[in-house]
Amino acid sequence: MTKSPQQYEARAKVAKAMAHPSRLFILDLLGQQDMCVQQLTQQIGCDQSTVSKHLAVLKDAGLIESRREGTSNFYRVTCGCLDGFFQCLEAVVQLDVEKRVEAACEVRCSP
Repeated sequence: MTKSPQQYEARAKVAKAMAHPSRLFILDLLGQQDMCVQQLTQQIGCDQSTVSKHLAVLKDAGLIESRREGTSNFYRVTCGCLDGFFQCLEAVVQLDVEKRVEAACEVRCSP
């Protein structure tokens, strides 16, 4: 069944939100436990304002949500399907690496 243009736009918004190494790292961390900005900042190694911007992008795409505890906001992943998605990404990356290694060997081993 063909999707509507709006559905493809929604998919693209989520894909764009995930298209940054730090945001993928944030999603990985939040998949393990809820964390506040300070904890994420320590783990990622970026300044707090940068981490906050990444969190805003992820939240706007619907990938994470926050809850207030005292003076801190704690973030968590909103869907349980990211593990499967990340496994799929890893499989694609691994297959690509294998193909590149194979192609390099063919080039080196050709007479």
